[in-house]
Amino acid sequence: MLEIPEIVQLASAFYGSATLFAALDCGIFGAIEECGGSATLAGLADRLRLSRHGLRLLLDGCVAVGILEKEGVDPETALYRNTKAGRLALVPGAPADLTKAIRYNQDIYAQWGRLAQLAQTGKPVESPQLHLGEDPERTRRFALSMRGRAMAIGRSVVPQIDLSGCSRLLDLAGGPAAYAELLVRANPGLSAVTVDIPAVSAVAAECVAEAGLQDRIECRTGDYHADEYEPAAYDAVTIFGALHQESPEQIRDILRRAARALRPGGRIFILDMMTDATHTAPAFSALFAISMALTTEHGWVFSDTEMKEWLRETGFDPDERTIAIPPPMPHWLVSARLR
Repeated sequence: MLEIPEIVQLASAFYGSATLFAALDCGIFGAIEECGGSATLAGLADRLRLSRHGLRLLLDGCVAVGILEKEGVDPETALYRNTKAGRLALVPGAPADLTKAIRYNQDIYAQWGRLAQLAQTGKPVESPQLHLGEDPERTRRFALSMRGRAMAIGRSVVPQIDLSGCSRLLDLAGGPAAYAELLVRANPGLSAVTVDIPAVSAVAAECVAEAGLQDRIECRTGDYHADEYEPAAYDAVTIFGALHQESPEQIRDILRRAARALRPGGRIFILDMMTDATHTAPAFSALFAISMALTTEHGWVFSDTEMKEWLRETGFDPDERTIAIPPPMPHWLVSARLR
């Protein structure tokens, strides 16, 4: 239970998010690395063509919230450096680059200010189609954001997925093909078909071509709400980070059609943000449910026990264990075998 000072901190929590977004917009983290790992206020202001007064406030704010380090107090000579985590996640192109993933949070930042409207109406506060094809630039940003997030999460997920003996994978709502890319790289005998809406599938095809994997990953345009797939043609199906935007009825329908696409004994793997049975923990997942509801018609977060029950209802035997995926973001992996 929160005490009064913590309530004040909660009311001001958006200060930190806005500081992070502004630092990314200004290119601060990458510029510091380009300067050899540390930089002065004057050096950064000149390099980035920013106001020294405004930049000083932003840099010191970044230090205050823990995303930069500062050595010295003299404004002319003080040095700013990325933190260890910042070098890994906030510098574009870094090993655990989250910059594109964070862009999605920035895109929906304003929508959180309309949460009371969601409570009043029960409906999204913006058109779900804005990031699903209606606004090409927003859709592209969304797809690349999901790719950045998937690449960061996928390195922990892929070792948990046993695809031994599998030759053909169906990746539903496959987004920009990040998970498909990681899975085929980890399994030399595997080929994959990813399915997503036209605008997202086009980005996936670009990413697959850039990775040189066109011969192993097919980026197919489709809609997993209605598509019928080749019957008994796949050894495994993956649905990663998509079902939190669907109603229970839609989820069951998607799972039934996925089951028909699997060969006897085939496997299905569901990766998503999940909660416990109370729908209140972990806190990040409970708040993520709100984020989804603000921007999608059926957005929410289900529990792992609910997912296992839906799998049983649609012809699968779920594994007993739910696998918790390590940071950067809380995700859970549920797997099952076709009966």
